[in-house]
Amino acid sequence: MACLPLHGRVDCTRCFASANTVKFDTTRRTSPDGTWRITSNPLAWGNAEPEIVVLGFSKGPTQAGALASAPHDAIAYRGSRTAVGKILAHIGVVPQPEGGRYKEMVDRLVSDRSGRFHFGSLVRCTVVRYDEKSRTWKGSGGGMLDRFTGTGFGNEVATNCASEFLGTLPARTRLVVMFGLGTGLNYVRATRKLLETVRPGTWRTLNEVAYTDGQVTFVHVEHFASQGALIPDWLGETGHPRSEYGRNARDAVEAALLG
Repeated sequence: MACLPLHGRVDCTRCFASANTVKFDTTRRTSPDGTWRITSNPLAWGNAEPEIVVLGFSKGPTQAGALASAPHDAIAYRGSRTAVGKILAHIGVVPQPEGGRYKEMVDRLVSDRSGRFHFGSLVRCTVVRYDEKSRTWKGSGGGMLDRFTGTGFGNEVATNCASEFLGTLPARTRLVVMFGLGTGLNYVRATRKLLETVRPGTWRTLNEVAYTDGQVTFVHVEHFASQGALIPDWLGETGHPRSEYGRNARDAVEAALLG
């Protein structure tokens, strides 16, 4: 049975012991060592029977901070939709928009419940990490996934979420696009390890940023919130070697959708 959630708030309390008392965007669970915390606010956008699934890791501070005030369709990739559009166009899953109107294109895609795409995050609830130096909770930063899943708490949460929403995908789904590469591609390796746990099968490597279980192809792309020159480098605008990751992603996408 396909298990992608419908557009809107997602009815999932799997990681919380007292499901009947869970309140959206209010109920939290903290790891035993006090380092990690999740907030129960799972969300989904787009089609629940898509050809392509597009996932971040978790909602960052810009998205999570808008939950109480912004319309649902304005939350996903809030503040970064131009970058999202450029990345998706570079790998060939959307056309280059006229006049460079990437944001407007992504606005339409996110709100389309019967289109080609489903949007969400690998961990649907918001994940934050306590930073001892600043004494604040942070929802972004290098190594979030591999550090999170490297703990018993994080591994439980990520495995629950991946099992619930990626363990079985619609027959129509051929491609999952993952925002994030990580330092030295550590995000690619950590995600694959997690997916192999919840999707038993014969996995094989397609290239440095793509892998498949023979049914669905998973392709990693530059994160839409990457800073500095990382996105232009990945897009091939600067002649940087990082552009090879972008070309690899595009090749894997083409093979998944045309093969």
